[in-house]
Formats: sequence, structure tokens, C-alpha cells
Amino acid sequence: MAKPKVLILRTAGTNCDYETDYAFQLAGAQTSLIHINQLINNQVALSDHSIMAIPGGFSYGDDIAAGILLANELKFKLIEKIIEFVDKGGLILGICNGFQVLVRSGLLPRITPHQTNQQATLAMNTSTKFECRWVNLQMDKNLSVFTNGLKNNLYLPIAHAEGRFIASDKILDQLEANGQIVFRYTTPDYPQNPNGSHRNIAGVCDSTGRILGMMPHPERYLVRYNHPRWTREHLPEEGDGLAIFRNAVDYVT
Repeated sequence: MAKPKVLILRTAGTNCDYETDYAFQLAGAQTSLIHINQLINNQVALSDHSIMAIPGGFSYGDDIAAGILLANELKFKLIEKIIEFVDKGGLILGICNGFQVLVRSGLLPRITPHQTNQQATLAMNTSTKFECRWVNLQMDKNLSVFTNGLKNNLYLPIAHAEGRFIASDKILDQLEANGQIVFRYTTPDYPQNPNGSHRNIAGVCDSTGRILGMMPHPERYLVRYNHPRWTREHLPEEGDGLAIFRNAVDYVT
């Protein structure tokens, strides 16, 4: 059986593309690192792939706001192709800067299909500084195909300045009711909630369950040696993040 194809989207300022690429390879996929211009200029077809990942980093230097310039490229140059891709069963994963891009492009939380107006944002951390630490996450009961069989508590690193998920109470209530809140920080208190997100939200999916965005970095904890205490604790060989990538590959397979 042919391996499913994953498109790792990159542009100026992307810096987690190789880690994301490696994660999907470990999960059994065939991967390609593709610059945004290759999609816009039709040099590469999104439809030839089963999964698109938007990695972390500082796309275009995070000028104006984190992820907004890449988000606008998706929204004004590629949105129809992206919606068609998802409607036909394709998956999209946005990590950290990728999550910011998906939210600001309107692809998340997308409470109803084909709704691509911006419904939330990711604002400056309440600490007003860049936060880089490991955090505990809990997984809510959710729609996402990325979380099938995933354990309820994860330990993953974060590294961001604009990770505070903000939306109106109406939107947040809809996300709760629909099962679109995927990950939460385990407590509202700083630093365990490193950014002050509304309702401790660390990751959400769209109404199809096929688009997932999250601020923590699963690609940075794939094996036990990525863990900050791997020399002091008895840890499983597989890190908490790898299952997210494997679920995506298994779904499209």
C-alpha cells in the first residue's frame, strides 16, 4: 500500500518544518516540504496530498500580528482549494504559528462548514512575554480525527508570545457544545496556563474534525529523549506527541 502524502507548508520564517516532517515520517507518511508560492503558482497541487501541515515558527517575521500574513495568503489566494481539500476528506494540522494562521484565516474554528469568517483570535500572552516551557494538557471529548485513542493527559512543550485563545462567550459555548475544544491547559493559573486563554483552551478543531490547531508542539516530543527529564525518569520509548501524527496517517490510510 502506498504511503499517504503529507504536504508540509513553509514560507519565510517557518522554523519547525523539519521536525514536523520527521514526525509524519515516523508515523508512516511520505512527506514534502512545499513553499507557499508553489501552491499559489500551481506548481504543486494540494489535491495530490492527503494531509497538509502548517508548522510552527514566525512566518514573515510575525509582522503586524503572528501568522496574519500567511493567513491572508491562504484566505485570499487558496481558500477555495483548501475547503475543497477538506470536504474531500483531507486533513489539516496547524501547530503554534500554524494554529495562529488557521484561526486568522477563518479555517478555525469554522463552527459550520464553508464558514470562513474569523470567529476567534490568538492574542498576546497575559504575561506580555514569550513563554517557553513544558505544560500539562487534558483532552476533552471531541470531534477531531487526530485524537482517536489518545490518552487524556499529555505533556508537551509550548513556545509562543501570542497564544491566548479569545472568542465571544457565544462562540465558546458553541465550541463546547459541538466537541470542538480538543485540548486545554489543566489549570487556569499561570504558568500552567501560559497565555491566559479563555477556558484554558490549547487546541480546537473545526466542525468536521478534520482541521486541528494547537499551540503546544507535539513534534517536539516524539521519543523519550525529547523529554526534559529523560535521564531521571522511567519513560515510555514513544513521546506523547507522536500519536497525533499517527492518527492522521491512519485516518487517511
